[in-house]
Amino acid sequence: MENKKNISSVIAFITPGILQLLMRNRGLSLENASEVLYNSMLYKTLEDERTKVWHLGYPILYDLLEEELTTGDITWPEEQS
Repeated sequence: MENKKNISSVIAFITPGILQLLMRNRGLSLENASEVLYNSMLYKTLEDERTKVWHLGYPILYDLLEEELTTGDITWPEEQS
């Protein structure tokens, strides 16, 4: 349970940056940007504490989300493979 609480805290710290970039770069409202992020494969991976993708930081995570939105897939950095 403690790990779930810790990852939730980390996600709460990371998501505002991703949402801000989505709104700025795609012209989305906060509601639409939230829907895009929370329904993404990236977010599901981020929620899985075992993946440790949170350490990449929100700019890289945003780029991965853009890749997912454009191609339907994510090419994880080498260390995540």
